[in-house]
Amino acid sequence: MTTALPLAHPELLQLLLARQGLSKPQAGRRGVLQTIEQLGYVQIDSINVVERAHHHVLFNRVKNYQPQWLDELMQQKQIFEYWSHAAAFLPMRDFRFSLYRKAQLQQGQKHWFAPDHQQMREVRARIRAEGPLKAADFAKTSEASGPWWDWQPAKKALEQLFMQGELMVVRRERFQKVLDLTERVLPTGVDCRIPGEQEYAGHLIERFLQSHAVGTAAQISYLRPGMKAPVTQLLKELAHSGVLQCFQFQGQTYYGQVGEWPIPSRATAVYLLNPFDNILIQRQRLQHWFNADYQLEVYVPAEKRQFGYYSLPIFYGTAYVGLVDVKAQRNEQRLLLQHLQLDKQWLSKSRFCQQFAKALLAYARFNGCTEVSLVRAESQLTDWFNKEISPLLQNSAG
Repeated sequence: MTTALPLAHPELLQLLLARQGLSKPQAGRRGVLQTIEQLGYVQIDSINVVERAHHHVLFNRVKNYQPQWLDELMQQKQIFEYWSHAAAFLPMRDFRFSLYRKAQLQQGQKHWFAPDHQQMREVRARIRAEGPLKAADFAKTSEASGPWWDWQPAKKALEQLFMQGELMVVRRERFQKVLDLTERVLPTGVDCRIPGEQEYAGHLIERFLQSHAVGTAAQISYLRPGMKAPVTQLLKELAHSGVLQCFQFQGQTYYGQVGEWPIPSRATAVYLLNPFDNILIQRQRLQHWFNADYQLEVYVPAEKRQFGYYSLPIFYGTAYVGLVDVKAQRNEQRLLLQHLQLDKQWLSKSRFCQQFAKALLAYARFNGCTEVSLVRAESQLTDWFNKEISPLLQNSAG
């Protein structure tokens, strides 16, 4: 049965920010675990022109976030690394649901490349004998390096064994995975029953609605091979039985929980969101709900970029208000705003100015920087920044 929107559109956006942990930050190392459990995953990314994506996502949701807290949770085996829609940190409580994909790969499904079983046996045997190893611990057979199609055979074998579930990440050294046999890493008592297709579909639905409040079948099964049909079917069954409600929004069928929908307190902070943030990662959904047309240009050739290499969407509460391309000039402790673009309606709002300056300064400190410099913006925006924002930054820094 299709119903109307369970809340007015602005209230649904407030609920989404609350479910995403943005409007009410957690605190401390325990807060990091609670955030990962609420979000379902935090994506890992290697780009480091500023602090890496996984740390930025958590910084926005945990007060006084310290990157070592994530390392400590790995050491304590409360989280683990595996593939979500991409490489991610996941809560250990969800470990058994990683087994669905691992079983598929063990049965012959392809991840990136065909497995080299001889190389895998050799790598497995060496780790069993020597303990945790990383790709750099294996001798190179050529000078090739770069994207995965240029990986060395041992690195491919390590990745395949990791994806199949025979190896787990113990830690990272200089961002390189250090892997050991799963039997030596996995905590005692973890549920290792492989879920069936319907149970896995139910898990995807439950986690998505937990962290996003509402979703379509396509959004819930995003980049999950072979799962759109079973997710669609289960959503229909849950709606028919009254467990979920479904409604139409901009021509798409959405699903959400049945019952009262509490309206959270209004979010009024400015957020500089990472390109790999959970709330942004599905660009169509971002456009659908927030009317935000955003493209990350990291993978676009420099001459074809329209805005910049690593641009952060800027939100003021639930409003998408602009973009800023950022780079940490670490040797000078300076955060460069390589390119800034803002909706001009906000420039005259004193609260926005204060919140924007606060967000910039916090993000600069998070990146080990003490100064913020605007490199490029249109002239009106440059004048506004110099007049309104720079003094706030200087006063706060002092």
